[in-house]
Amino acid sequence: MTLYEKKLNRVRRVVYSNQDQIDAVIGIRNYIENNFDSDLNLDLLSRIQFISKFHLLRLFKKYYGLTPRQYLIDKRIEKSRDLLRQGMKVTETCFAVGFNSLGSFSVLFKTKTGKSPAQYRKEQLSRSNLTFDSEPLRTEI
Repeated sequence: MTLYEKKLNRVRRVVYSNQDQIDAVIGIRNYIENNFDSDLNLDLLSRIQFISKFHLLRLFKKYYGLTPRQYLIDKRIEKSRDLLRQGMKVTETCFAVGFNSLGSFSVLFKTKTGKSPAQYRKEQLSRSNLTFDSEPLRTEI
């Protein structure tokens, strides 16, 4: 083993001291990614990985810089932007991404994007219409 490999292994042991913790946090993140539209809470997430919910909070924050709840909200807002861009109505989008309240969805959306869901949808739809309108018509002879 070279000196470089020894140093690298030492750094790995310090930084990634517990691979089981890393695997648990990655598993929780993947579960949120795939089930963001479900009713997720800390108790459920901790049971999935057989880990204390308080320990899960600390680990998730350590590795991702966000709590699982903050990560879930960001994922839902990201997916709602996609749905609104595709033309889905605001109310349908709210429930499709897992929010239970249109009011809380609107407030969170505006906080994260700076625009209300209706404003965002309107802008995106007008942009897509401009794109289609500005393309020249091609006629084949």
